[in-house]
Formats: sequence, structure tokens, C-alpha cells
Amino acid sequence: MSAVLSTESLRKCYPEFTLNDVSLEVAAGNILGIIGPNGAGKTTLVKLIMNQIKRDGGSVRVFGLDYETSEKEIKNRIGYVGEEQHFYRKRTVAWTGRFVGRFFKEWDQDRFDSLLEEFRISQSKKTGQLSKGMKTKLALAIALSHGAELLILDEPTSGLDPIVRREILNRLQDVAIDEDKTVVLSSHISDDLSRIADHLAFMNDGEIILRGEKDELLSQWRRIHFREGALSESGRGALEAVRTQEFSNVGICRDYPRFQAAMSGGVARGDVRPEPMSLDDILLFLVNGE
Repeated sequence: MSAVLSTESLRKCYPEFTLNDVSLEVAAGNILGIIGPNGAGKTTLVKLIMNQIKRDGGSVRVFGLDYETSEKEIKNRIGYVGEEQHFYRKRTVAWTGRFVGRFFKEWDQDRFDSLLEEFRISQSKKTGQLSKGMKTKLALAIALSHGAELLILDEPTSGLDPIVRREILNRLQDVAIDEDKTVVLSSHISDDLSRIADHLAFMNDGEIILRGEKDELLSQWRRIHFREGALSESGRGALEAVRTQEFSNVGICRDYPRFQAAMSGGVARGDVRPEPMSLDDILLFLVNGE
């Protein structure tokens, strides 16, 4: 399956921060979640992918095209939603749609009107009167109304209430499944990515520190509680960050199926107890070693 988006050895240097050697690929119809703490480099990566800032090294290709020769075509095929939405505050929602629609070859006014109705956004309301959640939904309606094949969203649900967050996530999942859209979603909210992402890229300090298929990662990572003497030397050696506690020990396992096969007897006796790890758990371990 060909990559809709690919970066290779992408680099951006600031005085106090460097995005370093980021390479990734996103196949058509997939949802990639980029997860990391604030300051990890997620927004810098998104801006580089959007060609909003100049890269210091590496390459970005979208639909197999390069920004240097095909920027207009690429951006006609991308829908973008950022954390903060910037509209003309004194203009109505209807005016905003007409204005933005002039910049896209495939603008679909009927779909825009339909999405506004679905999202319960009044066309006569001025954008400055919209809540943050409504502005985000308006930005998403615009992104979905010009035939975008790739949706790129940078912290779109930050600061939104759970109902609006769920509505936005459900719509993103629907377009990926029903319309074969490709989605790149950057967020520090792990629940959002756990809900809809197919693949994950964990970021910290400007680097991708772990990536893979979401369900596979969640099946591989476990926190292992074990009684002293229950593990063989090789079994204990497969664990990281082992801590000795009063009644049992605990360590982190990155390849649980392999560990489980080797320790099935111990698991059956209850000497070894595996505990699933959430995306937050994995991130905390990768960033803080705990």
C-alpha cells in the first residue's frame, strides 16, 4: 500500500529545541496518532508536514509529491485543523464558508451546509461568537468540504468538553472508514488516540521514540508483578525497570506474548501476574522510566 504521507530524516533546529531525524509513513485509509507530552515536538512536526515552517534537513512527500514543485496541489488535497482556529471574528459562518471555498478546486457547498447542520452550527452566527468547540467543528467542516484526502489535526480536542471531543473523534473515524480518508492526529490526550488510531508514533524531546500498530503495541506491553523466585534468569532479564516491593516485584515487559509463552507455568500458578498498560502508562515509562 503506497504512502499518502512520508517523511525522511526530518530536522528542524531552534535555539533551545531540535526536531531530529523524524522518519514516518502513513498509508491510505489509516489513522496515525502522534502522542507525546507538551513540548515533545508534535506541533513542529505538523508544521513541517504542512510546509508552514522551513525544514533544516530531510524531506516531506505528500501523495508522492514535493512541496517545492507541487505545493498548491498538495494543499488542495489536505484538510487542516489546528488547536486554535483563526477566523474573521466579525464575519458570519456562512460568509466564512463562501470565502474559504474560493481557494479550493473541489469545494462542495452542499456538504458544508450539511456538516454545519450536523454539527449544530448556525450559519448566521459570527465566528467570534462561537465557542472553542464550535470553532473546531467549523474548521473540521471546512476540511471535509473540499475533497481533502488527507486530514491533519494538531491537538484539535485540547480544552474541549467530552461530548464535543467524542463528536469530533467519531466523525474522524467515520471518514477514515467510510470514505477511505487518511488522518494524522497529534494529541497529548491518550484516550482520543486509543479510541480511533490505527498506528501510533510516540514522541519526546524532538524524536520518535516508539512507533507501531496500536493494537499490537497494547498487546505487547505489560506491567509484570511477580513473586521472588518465580522467574527464571532469562525471564527476569526480559523485564525493565524492575522494582522490589514488600510482597511482590514489578517490572515492565515490551514483548508480552513471548514472555507469556516462556512463563505460562508461572502465570497459571499465580506467581506471575500481568497487568495491561495504557498508552499513558507506556508514554510515562518511555519518558520518565517509570
